[in-house]
Amino acid sequence: MKKILVTGGAGFLGSHLCNRLIKEGNNVTCLDNYFTGSKKNINNLINNKLFKIINHDIIDPFYAEFDEIYNLACPASPVHYQYNPIQTMKTSVIGCINILELAKKTGAKVLQASTSEIYGDPTIHPQPESYWGNVNPIGVRSCYDEGKRCAETLFMDYHLHEKIKIKIIRIFNTYGPNMNPDDGRVVSNFIVQALKNEDITIFGNGTQTRSFQYVDDLIDGMVRMMNSDNDFLGPVNLGNPNEFTMIELAQRVIRLTNSKSKLIYLDLPSDDPKQRQPDITLAKDKLSGWMPQIQIEEGLIKTIKYFKSII
Repeated sequence: MKKILVTGGAGFLGSHLCNRLIKEGNNVTCLDNYFTGSKKNINNLINNKLFKIINHDIIDPFYAEFDEIYNLACPASPVHYQYNPIQTMKTSVIGCINILELAKKTGAKVLQASTSEIYGDPTIHPQPESYWGNVNPIGVRSCYDEGKRCAETLFMDYHLHEKIKIKIIRIFNTYGPNMNPDDGRVVSNFIVQALKNEDITIFGNGTQTRSFQYVDDLIDGMVRMMNSDNDFLGPVNLGNPNEFTMIELAQRVIRLTNSKSKLIYLDLPSDDPKQRQPDITLAKDKLSGWMPQIQIEEGLIKTIKYFKSII
């Protein structure tokens, strides 16, 4: 049994991670300020003796003894991270320093949930970990993109200068149950609109692409990364390399929901990437042959079932 801290543990990804770690018999503490997280996501764990939840913002220091820390705290959808960009940057930078200082004091191993957004609007396709990115430092998405890039720098510097045991993952587009229906991300948007028979909004001409990973595959890769050889720090891409245009995704959602929705087209938001696809060669090599197991059709069916239950 390990004592594990999950920051952002009541969020979409954090709630799935807490459930996985509890199922493995660990003692898990969830830290969340509920900006985007919700107690509904972890209701099934509230009475579990192995689980503790604390209302706390990682911008403020926190201390307790842990063996491992998963740092997932940060709004991840454009709607939420652009709502208060200064707070977003503080979470990524000041919050990251507080978590690293905690790891320094306790000797905990700490994993940073970074993002494919560090690649910006990529000029290399697919994106390997060696690619440094094409990011606008003063755009509307910069608070998130540059905040996460800075967090990776902090993690590496704390490892090199303070000997902290670190792991860095770069998460590509992930979807599944416990997503916020109002988070503005493409999968949740399309499903909610389709279930309500509303027009499905596509930004740009719909030919821009994304690669969508079901949440269970991400959580498996995340845990494997934490348990991997200490010499392997990352960063490592975790995503599903199967690539779809926005039009293809919308048409698939309409078919699976038997929706009467029509497609409408709006202007593409500023700095929105045209392509996003992970090169997962490193993950397959270093994480015991990790590979996404759930493809888009199966994952969408599971996610649609979830949204039907809450709408």
